[in-house]
Amino acid sequence: MKRSPLVLLAAGLAALLVAGCQTDDSTAPDAGVPGSVLPANFPPPVYGLEQNPPTKEGFALGRALFYDPRLSRDGTISCGSCHQQFAAFSHAGHTVSHGLDGLLGTRNAPALQNLRWEREFLWDGGSRHIETMPVAPLTNPVEMGETLDNVVRKLNADPQYQRQFAQVFGSKPIDSYQLLRALAQFTAALTSANSRYDHYVRHEGGGTLSAAETRGLTLLTQKCTPCHGTDLFTDHSYRNNGLDSAFPADSGRAHITQQATDRGKFKVPSLRNVARTAPYMHDGRFQTLEQVLDHYDHGVAASPTLDPLLQPTSGRRGIALSAQERSDLVAFLHTLTDEQFLRDARLAERP
Repeated sequence: MKRSPLVLLAAGLAALLVAGCQTDDSTAPDAGVPGSVLPANFPPPVYGLEQNPPTKEGFALGRALFYDPRLSRDGTISCGSCHQQFAAFSHAGHTVSHGLDGLLGTRNAPALQNLRWEREFLWDGGSRHIETMPVAPLTNPVEMGETLDNVVRKLNADPQYQRQFAQVFGSKPIDSYQLLRALAQFTAALTSANSRYDHYVRHEGGGTLSAAETRGLTLLTQKCTPCHGTDLFTDHSYRNNGLDSAFPADSGRAHITQQATDRGKFKVPSLRNVARTAPYMHDGRFQTLEQVLDHYDHGVAASPTLDPLLQPTSGRRGIALSAQERSDLVAFLHTLTDEQFLRDARLAERP
């Protein structure tokens, strides 16, 4: 299986990071750090708390790095530039994000939430570990355009970062392992599990659903699973959802696997906070939830890798939805908005 140099680099770093997880950070997770208490209605995480135990100091360092534009080549783009808290750490209103020198990428910036439960990252799964995920945007020439070596040099030249890293890791100089582990302290804390829906399924106060919202939940269960199943609202799979009949500009998962059977397949995103993460799809082509549902009802394009769940039934492709069903689904999707997550001052650039 052919791999790109970036994927091979990420895989190598992942192996080192996993090995490192077995020997350090023996302290217990700090319950005061966001995301350090796992939601009762979620499955066990892939990236367990014990693999990089959350601490206040580590989280603060990771947050500082996430919002620091000096991690980019020209000091203008931070991780937070394209992952905004109020939009569930997606890029509000941007079809695709702009990076260095105003250059545009080819994909919509995905929301960063509940990353502890992900085995693979990015639209095509090009990263396979939460701690190596930042390598892709950091080194992408149209995003942040830097190298890990240069970023580490900048950090070692900063007295404040020297003190923070020494406090967290207890060793000098700062290296790429420490950089990526610290960033993961923040990104792993981006846990969204306090929507109205969550209160509903956990039988907590404030968890009442209207008749339309309840009907929408039933419809989602009947017509949108397994793709958007479980309380994570994604099965983490890669699927061709019928956006195009050919894929000359972006082959999706096939970009990583080099397999023709993966052409046009992209990672199924979570529906959590979906009402706040427009525009939609890997290329940001749809501006509203209604447009998304219209696509599934009557806009699905045929192609050799079209997902079997969208293959023709009763003479038509897609998922048949009446106007009432679309209205009910949209009503339910709004119950997945987690205002606490979107406004948590601890996750902001300046808490």
